[in-house]
Amino acid sequence: MKRIIYTISTLISIVLLNASCYYDKADLLYGTKTGNCADTLTVISYSAKVVPLLNTQCYSCHVSGQGGITMGNYTADKAIATNGRLHGSISSGSMPKGGPKMDICDISLIKKWIDAGSPNN
Repeated sequence: MKRIIYTISTLISIVLLNASCYYDKADLLYGTKTGNCADTLTVISYSAKVVPLLNTQCYSCHVSGQGGITMGNYTADKAIATNGRLHGSISSGSMPKGGPKMDICDISLIKKWIDAGSPNN
């Protein structure tokens, strides 16, 4: 009887231990900044905030039109922001291709710019 109880408690411990170490979210696995991201009172500037992020994360491929998307100027950037492709690609973790997912605070900053109507400021 003691052996059965010991075996069952060991199996339960193993299951609980394995379940507590499992994460199915990339941001939890690879770490991202959390907490205060984009200041909710500040207007996000396209030229000062968005372009540097896009330059670092997107323009190396998409200025040349890879993947059927051309970026690198306000008109093109606003078009993909307006149709949802920009936020969809960076928040799903599929971009930048082959690289780590963009930081959650950077994604929030771009989303805030999009939600404000993607102004050219």
